[in-house]
Amino acid sequence: MKYDWTQAGEEWSAPWGSSSAQWFGAIFPRIRECLPADTILEIAPGFGRWTHYLKDYCKELWAVDRSSQCVEACRRRFASERHVHCHLNDGRSLAMIPDASVDFVFSFDSFVHPNSDVIEAYLRELRTKLKPGAMGFIHHSNFGEYAGSLRERVPAAMAKPLIKLKILDWAHHRNPDMTAALFRVLCEKHGLRCIRQELVNWRGRRLIDCFSLFERSEASEPKPTELIRNPNFMREAARIRRQWRKATGAWRGGPK
Repeated sequence: MKYDWTQAGEEWSAPWGSSSAQWFGAIFPRIRECLPADTILEIAPGFGRWTHYLKDYCKELWAVDRSSQCVEACRRRFASERHVHCHLNDGRSLAMIPDASVDFVFSFDSFVHPNSDVIEAYLRELRTKLKPGAMGFIHHSNFGEYAGSLRERVPAAMAKPLIKLKILDWAHHRNPDMTAALFRVLCEKHGLRCIRQELVNWRGRRLIDCFSLFERSEASEPKPTELIRNPNFMREAARIRRQWRKATGAWRGGPK
């Protein structure tokens, strides 16, 4: 079943108030050290929610998605931006990207869903597409850390009303095959090094998501990854939403 893109993905930024508030309040501060970059690769841009901001920090931007609907939407949206190139792929390959050409790779909200073999396929590709020393930021699932927990053994019929009462939280379709630790292993396997990982809660209490900052590294003795466990990510979102509403006069339903 195809996703209903009538809101162009903006609905996913509701906890922050808007995509603009989420970008400037939550995402940009986490990738500030990587920007600007001459060439940026965005994997799975959807309808261009983050492409809209990334395009202003580079000379060339490649946006690659497995959905023809998303690629066409991005081509229409950024038709006047000659440095933005939108391409359809098979959900694993980056064959259209020149080798050793990318300074920064970015993906947010999409890598939380695929299996680890898909993520590994992309990391294998990035080993050749990134320039030496180039960096990447990928938002992916850490749900595998909880996949075998007692909570996940609660029958769905029993869990559903408890989720509505906010006694239990749910996985938001995060992939149970992926963890922060596995991402580190896959990076090392393919010549990449995780610099920092931030494990965050996503509309719940469990740290089911991870933001991994990594680089293409030639070092024979890589430094250990900085690991941050952040259970207050959604509190941060609520604070950003309040600040955005105060700054713009926006309330539920849009600007007043």
